[in-house]
Amino acid sequence: MYGYYRVAAAVNKTIVANPAQNAEEIITLIQEAHAKEVSVVVFPELTLTGYTASDLHLNQTLIASQNDALETILTATKTVNTIAIVGVALLQADRLYNCAAVLQNGKILGLVPKSYLPNKKEFYEKRQFVSGRDIKQTTAFLLDEEVPFGVDLLFTDAKDMTFAVEICEDLWAVTPPSNHMASNGANLLFNLSASNELIGKAEYREELVRTQSGRCMAAYVYASAGVGESTTDTVFGGHALICEYGATLAQNERFSLENSIITADVDLERLRWLRINETSYSDGRRKSTRLIKVGTLPDITRIEREINPLPFVPSRYAEKEHRCDEIVHIQAHGLIKRMRHAHIKKAVIGISGGLDSTLALLSTHKAFEMMGWDVKDIIAITMPGFGTTSRTKSNAVKLCEALGVTFKTIDVTEISHKEFEAIEHDVNEHTVTYENVQARARTSILMNTANKEGGLVIGTGDLSEIALGWSTYNGDHMSMYALNSGIPKTLIQYVIAYFKSNAAIAELIDDILNTPISPELLPHVDDQIVQATEEIVGAYELHDFFLYHFVKYGAHPTKIRYLAQLAFDGKYDEETITKWLKLFLRRFFTQQFKRSCMPDGPKVGTISLSPRADWKMASDADVEIWLKSLE
Repeated sequence: MYGYYRVAAAVNKTIVANPAQNAEEIITLIQEAHAKEVSVVVFPELTLTGYTASDLHLNQTLIASQNDALETILTATKTVNTIAIVGVALLQADRLYNCAAVLQNGKILGLVPKSYLPNKKEFYEKRQFVSGRDIKQTTAFLLDEEVPFGVDLLFTDAKDMTFAVEICEDLWAVTPPSNHMASNGANLLFNLSASNELIGKAEYREELVRTQSGRCMAAYVYASAGVGESTTDTVFGGHALICEYGATLAQNERFSLENSIITADVDLERLRWLRINETSYSDGRRKSTRLIKVGTLPDITRIEREINPLPFVPSRYAEKEHRCDEIVHIQAHGLIKRMRHAHIKKAVIGISGGLDSTLALLSTHKAFEMMGWDVKDIIAITMPGFGTTSRTKSNAVKLCEALGVTFKTIDVTEISHKEFEAIEHDVNEHTVTYENVQARARTSILMNTANKEGGLVIGTGDLSEIALGWSTYNGDHMSMYALNSGIPKTLIQYVIAYFKSNAAIAELIDDILNTPISPELLPHVDDQIVQATEEIVGAYELHDFFLYHFVKYGAHPTKIRYLAQLAFDGKYDEETITKWLKLFLRRFFTQQFKRSCMPDGPKVGTISLSPRADWKMASDADVEIWLKSLE
């Protein structure tokens, strides 16, 4: 469903050197995974015998019993299309290999040997096994069947899923096999492990799995041996982890005495297209591999994954101070560099009392404080027009007074009337001309003031407005440095709230955050805003959601709509989401010409629409196929 696959990591109850008993638990977990619509489930290393059987692996009886138990599993899962990856000891060419057996519908699809064998401290695998890292283009006989065998095996459904397998120590190696597997197209990685528990090791293990998923731009599923293993010299906790592109989606409680299984829905379509967008991935060396086609997989009836409705906003509150501080420093240092390079000492900002100009002023003020510059050289100008309310004007005045910047008021109504007269526009016709005359008058005032003062005009428009083209061409669309151009509206609200730590402006910021978003270009009624932006173009939280998924990995509009329904369940219905998504697409395509000549500004997050950086698009590209897909 939309490129999502449900994967699982299972930790079975283990009895060392009792494959038949272990097989019963494995079958139970495979059936449970199938009932949960899991595509692939991975088990711990040497699942059937137990990892700590050690030298018993050199005994004929144990290997024969293991093979009998494996046959029992195959017989019991003939009608199960969930793929199971279990650990086996394979006798091949008079050598013993620690392997992963990939099973589906009662068949062995392939055998992958372990590449790196630990031989230190509590682990001495080279006593029993040999490395398989050079085995390629080879087959092995197991249970009287010839099976693909080697480290060059990739398994695919010929759609969005291509997976590969590595075993325990492979992940801890300097160059894990999964690096090469990912370079060859594996976007889903599995690890059968027997990692013992030591103080602090669980945290490091999670970090290792998580970062490897990020490095490989893949999902990584890890299952480690549990407490049923021998405790002769060490204890195993049965750690299970599922990570995707640097984030942990699920992990279990360790030290369970019972079977445990965790599941997560991973977005493999997203990972595939992220790779296409990342040239560093494309430059990775490809090696010879064998693709094994898997059978039909279980269908997911509903995605069981929390979809973040605010993808640009940190999901963990604990990160707030750090993230906001980082954003403000990126803005501040970008501005500092620009002003020093241009030998400019003054900044000119249009202040409206709204979100965008508030953040631009606060970040500029921060830059001046960091450099020890006189904040009086920040010239903040409020330019009331026909729609300006006392609330927004008052907030602008109070903010400037609290920060100690130079403050000026220049009314644009008289200037606008003269412009109307010059172009013969009826002042009672509240058309786009009526609005844009005011917007361009304000920009002209800022530019001319900057010339007079030897200053730099700070742009206040944000990433959300740039995506929608919600600006007046050569009006608020233009500045000398677009300070907010890398920050979407939802994140701007988040960052402004961070400044509430300054008690002198905390109450003021609350009121600014609670003021309806408006350009205030149409005449107000009884000093109340009549032009609410989100009533005209839709909620910014929706548009930021659309922007993220559309630009980040080129998501299909139907997928964006489906994910939005999950993310905003109970807040917006499908009809509402479709309406605003269509508007987003229309405006995103038709307003590209404004982005083609947008001013410089700092990139803050992973998405930028600067034509000099992340986004290059024809201004006359047709949106038709995107809109049709939603019908």
